[in-house]
Amino acid sequence: MNLAHYFTLLRIFISPLFPVLYLQYDSFGIPLIAVPYLMLGLLLISEFSDIFDGILARRRNEVTDLGKVLDPMADSITHISLFLTFTQGVVGLPLLLVLVFLYRDIFISTLRTLCALRGVALAARFSGKMKAIIQAGAAFLIILLMFPYTEGWISHALFQQISLFAALTAAVYTVISMGDYVWANRTYIKRAF
Repeated sequence: MNLAHYFTLLRIFISPLFPVLYLQYDSFGIPLIAVPYLMLGLLLISEFSDIFDGILARRRNEVTDLGKVLDPMADSITHISLFLTFTQGVVGLPLLLVLVFLYRDIFISTLRTLCALRGVALAARFSGKMKAIIQAGAAFLIILLMFPYTEGWISHALFQQISLFAALTAAVYTVISMGDYVWANRTYIKRAF
């Protein structure tokens, strides 16, 4: 374990707080108007820790196999937790849309594991990092839209439409990144099978 790993683990431990705050804010006596502030704060901590773990690992020459596995796993856990949370409550994203994120990550993880068991290591792709950035951007947009929505400045319908468009954009790129990953590694995948 090194310092970069602790930043990565922080993201994993923060992830369950998203559904708890968003869905149970009343139970904790938190007013609805405060929910976007708390969600935004958690997402900022999570995304900045993602940046810091990579910077620390490279600067301190502590890039490890554990970090290479934990970092994308933490991205997936964070973003899938958020988007699954957004299928409930005022955002109301369609569950089938959000399952695209989950199925892509399960597929790529399974593929990597099967190839690794056959002695073939599949490298990460730039499209995978872009996927994480686009998903984070969509999550930020949805949370930022909560501010004018909770203040009554935009309608619920408009809030849901923009949120759906943001999630749909992220889902489309998620599928593209899966295709890119499989295509770029096709020779290694064939060799493993």
